[in-house]
Amino acid sequence: MKVKVLGAGREVGRSGFLVNGDGANYLLDYGVNLGRNPQPPLHVMPKEVDGIVVTHAHLDHSGYVPMMYVSGGCDVYATPPTFDLSRLLIEDMLRLEKDAHPFGLPEVNRMYSHAVEIGYKQKIRHGNTSFELRDSGHVVGGSSVVVESENKKIFYTADINLNGSRMLNEADLDVGKVDLLITESTYSQTTQMPRKESEEKLIEFANEILDQKGTLFIPSFSVERSQEIACVLKNAKFKHKIVMDGMALKVNEVILRYPDYLRDYKVFADAVHNTVWIKNHKERVRELDEPCVVISPAGMLVGGNAVFYLQELAFDKKNGIALVSYQGEGTPGRRLLDTGKVTIQGREKKAEAQVRQFEFSGHSDRNALFEVVKRIEGNPKVLTIHGDGQSCIKFAEEIHEKFGLDAHAPEIGEIVTV
Repeated sequence: MKVKVLGAGREVGRSGFLVNGDGANYLLDYGVNLGRNPQPPLHVMPKEVDGIVVTHAHLDHSGYVPMMYVSGGCDVYATPPTFDLSRLLIEDMLRLEKDAHPFGLPEVNRMYSHAVEIGYKQKIRHGNTSFELRDSGHVVGGSSVVVESENKKIFYTADINLNGSRMLNEADLDVGKVDLLITESTYSQTTQMPRKESEEKLIEFANEILDQKGTLFIPSFSVERSQEIACVLKNAKFKHKIVMDGMALKVNEVILRYPDYLRDYKVFADAVHNTVWIKNHKERVRELDEPCVVISPAGMLVGGNAVFYLQELAFDKKNGIALVSYQGEGTPGRRLLDTGKVTIQGREKKAEAQVRQFEFSGHSDRNALFEVVKRIEGNPKVLTIHGDGQSCIKFAEEIHEKFGLDAHAPEIGEIVTV
């Protein structure tokens, strides 16, 4: 088999890998890096692809799949929740960035007319090449991919969380002997705070803010992070009012339809039903009349209802802002974290609210990624991808030193043969 790296080489985002086996070409993910100039993976001729596999809903993995339907029409495979969630995110991307992308809703609709819903461990075959999905523990319905052809096996982790979360099961690594491991490296150089400790510190901060009659704003990614925070608060028997807003509410509705993809459906359902769902701006204003916790996108404070909540809450010292999502370079969330300032209506102002960051990553950290490599059977070649340049390179060197495996950080356009 051959693998061509189309994106997410020595960078985070715009994932894409073209796997050529006996009788089939599979495209594993086709995402986008968002921003003023959206960056897709390398171009692929749709007629060269026999099947597209979407590992999970996040736009850096799913966002440019509709591009394959400008002139193409092959089947696209994913779990049912991945299809529902990715459609929400892709359509929202097109709504917010109307003319930034070379496709629109007609291509999105065409993509979904070719959607084939599959479950974990369901083998799909084209020619003499097959693939199947395994639970990645990253987001609801998220997957890693096993591709087999010519007595060779590739395991692509995509985004993986070895231990899962309060909502999600741990990752499934029971895949047998592997010849090529393609592993993410996002936090390969970072050791994260244990999740239990992060949860305790967040609850402590929330109680501190509410006890002084303030409101705590928790900007969160709409897919999974918002819901996980609601589960954390519910588990702690948090006694104050919790408000949920924005796209997180649509995500709640999707996830409620898929109990089989959750660690404990009852815990999740109780947590989200225990919150106040904001339906309009009038309710948004009314609910802030008394102290509460507000969980709302966007996680990096880029647009969404975050602008309203910042304007209302950031300039009173009795309030708090808890950052629980990754804060990318150049985002308002990162600026708030680094400088303590927010920009409202074009003017930069000093935030008076207490700002703290808590680690709730959906990715495996350094120790967990080493454990992933350790638990993979066989003597595989290893490609370290989906991390900043130095993280990928350093992680490959460490894998070679620690396990004696042939590991390297591939560049975009590189072709690897197994």
